[in-house]
Amino acid sequence: MSQLRDRIAQFRKMAGDDPENELGHFRLGQLLMEDNQFGEAVASFQRTLMITPQFSKVYQLLAECFLKLEKNDDAIETLKKGYAVADERGDKMPRDAMGILLSNLGEVLPDAKVAEVEEDTGPGTGFKCHRPMCASGKRAKQLTAPPLPDAVGMRLYETVCTDCWNDWFKNQSVKVINELRLDLSTEFGQKEYDKYMNEFFGFDEEGGN
Repeated sequence: MSQLRDRIAQFRKMAGDDPENELGHFRLGQLLMEDNQFGEAVASFQRTLMITPQFSKVYQLLAECFLKLEKNDDAIETLKKGYAVADERGDKMPRDAMGILLSNLGEVLPDAKVAEVEEDTGPGTGFKCHRPMCASGKRAKQLTAPPLPDAVGMRLYETVCTDCWNDWFKNQSVKVINELRLDLSTEFGQKEYDKYMNEFFGFDEEGGN
């Protein structure tokens, strides 16, 4: 338990030092949920959505916190909004998970639609980035080569655009290493780094993309 509390303290500091770091708030919310601090997790997830309202997985976790707090009306409102956001973006896994929660609460599901309409108009590059928070839309460009010499690198090459990779590599990964003081030569440091990278690219929620 002390290790969990230490990690909560780390991410609380990260979120405090960089209030616009949506992944810091998101990870803090996850850890608070794990520690059964659902009220504080709600605040972290709400802050995440203020920064990145299209982060569909957050609506699911926020609603689960509301349910733990027996705030069913807030959960239903959150799930309906999150379902619409996930459906619009084509984020099938969080959409379906929220659909199950809505059904369990006796709510009628909105009609799902195939998300074929891109955010932008005009011609595009033809490459679709699968990162849930990608802002490039039809302008997304594929990496010129796998950025890592392993299966993860190939997965990044096939599913993540150049802009999202550069944001991780040049900005977010540096924050993760420095602010969490990760020692990548240790098993714990590498696992924490990998977990944060997976969450950044949406690999955990999208499975095989």
